[in-house]
Amino acid sequence: MELISTGGTRKALADAGLPVLEVSEVTGFPEMMDGRVKTLHPKIHGGLLAIRDNADHAAAMRSHDIKPIDLLVVSLYPFEATVAKGADFETCIENIDIGGPAMIRAAAKNHAEVAVVVDPSDYAVVLAELRQHGGATTLALRRKLAAKAYARTGVYDAAISNWFADQLSDPAPAFRAIGGHLVEPLRYGENPHQSAAFYRTSDLRPGVATARQVQGKKLSYNNINDTDAAYECVAEFDPQRTAACVIVKHANPCGAAEGASLIEAYRKALACDPVSAFGGIVAVNRKLDAEAARAITDIFTEVIIAPEASEEAIAVVGAKKNLRLLIADGLPDPRAAGTTVKSVASGLLVQSRDNAVVDDMALKVVTRRAPTNAELTDLAFAFRIAKHVKSNTIVYAKDRATVGIGAGQMSRIDSARIAARKAEDAAKAAGLQAPLTKGSVVASDAFFPFADGLLAAVEAGATAVIQPGGSVRDDEVIKAADDHGIAMVFTGTRHFRH
Repeated sequence: MELISTGGTRKALADAGLPVLEVSEVTGFPEMMDGRVKTLHPKIHGGLLAIRDNADHAAAMRSHDIKPIDLLVVSLYPFEATVAKGADFETCIENIDIGGPAMIRAAAKNHAEVAVVVDPSDYAVVLAELRQHGGATTLALRRKLAAKAYARTGVYDAAISNWFADQLSDPAPAFRAIGGHLVEPLRYGENPHQSAAFYRTSDLRPGVATARQVQGKKLSYNNINDTDAAYECVAEFDPQRTAACVIVKHANPCGAAEGASLIEAYRKALACDPVSAFGGIVAVNRKLDAEAARAITDIFTEVIIAPEASEEAIAVVGAKKNLRLLIADGLPDPRAAGTTVKSVASGLLVQSRDNAVVDDMALKVVTRRAPTNAELTDLAFAFRIAKHVKSNTIVYAKDRATVGIGAGQMSRIDSARIAARKAEDAAKAAGLQAPLTKGSVVASDAFFPFADGLLAAVEAGATAVIQPGGSVRDDEVIKAADDHGIAMVFTGTRHFRH
């Protein structure tokens, strides 16, 4: 065998005692233009693309002194990592690989003759076949490697094209590529008859895709979806200001709260809907401590996700061998720009991330009575949670904790009634004389189209309302609030979520 390489890789091979040819020795041309041109040459691409038993190809190889290349190994320039580090425009451009993808695609096209390796995890498999087959590889393996090679260049080009779209502030480029790297195959999807896999994109937003799983059985499709929902929601709360906890079931918060400590926040969140919390996902915004871990593990919980955890907390969770503990090493920024993608039949819906934060909104008091400071605090809290509940959404809150959540209903009044009913059930379970919606505030993710939804909230005991406004019947809704002495503020921002 002969080895051909370039630059740092060639030096590493030589330092390891292996005879290795510099590409320039093969092509007869030096690297030029700061290394931009080195492998783009007929003696390289001819060696990769030639069909060995084609007489015309063989004649061309002899005529131009082109030797066949049977194995190509490429690690692409680290474009994604360069962008993630926040490098400037020119540095990112220089980390766009040209020769690498060109060689990969050439070798993959000619996989009948050439093996192409783009993933170090495949090194052992390729070495084993080389030993087993006297320096050759099987067609079956080469086909698998070719498929992975095209996927790798596809993901690489997707990262570059999306970066360019961001640099140009273009929300709707003519072509949109989406790519990811396999984290792991999943046992099944939302249901057992559906196949599924989990992929990581080049977006390094802290969360379930970047987290370390400290312990517990493998995550399921639904676990991953629900954990992402929980962590995105709890990230709305600045850990420097307050401890916060969010409990999610079937992608919707069923309890959320702030507190002086994580255990206080967890207990307040749990009190909202202890029945739904069973088998749920718990997300916290601060380092998980042992006291909070003990409380969380008192009931059956599927996943806990936190930015970090103490060794004692890890040991507490470790007593529940199936409980997954994820350490995300940070919180996602709720204000950060980004894109979300949803598939539809024969298409993709792509939009910017909902990075609107209630703290940045100019709240407008529209009723005769303005909310008190305590009500304003709870209104902001409730609207933070409403952002993460499936529409139509109604959230009752009191003392910086949810006390009733209505999600995903076809009419807003139904969400208001369901949330109130859940509060009644929680009050009975806790032995309270009245549900906590008495004296609460209420948030709606979108405007009240009629006064009936507002009146249902008033009947449940709400004293103040936060909603986007913008209905043709706003005056009717405002009058109903005034008639009942309710304070109401408009945000001007809607938080639909599907």
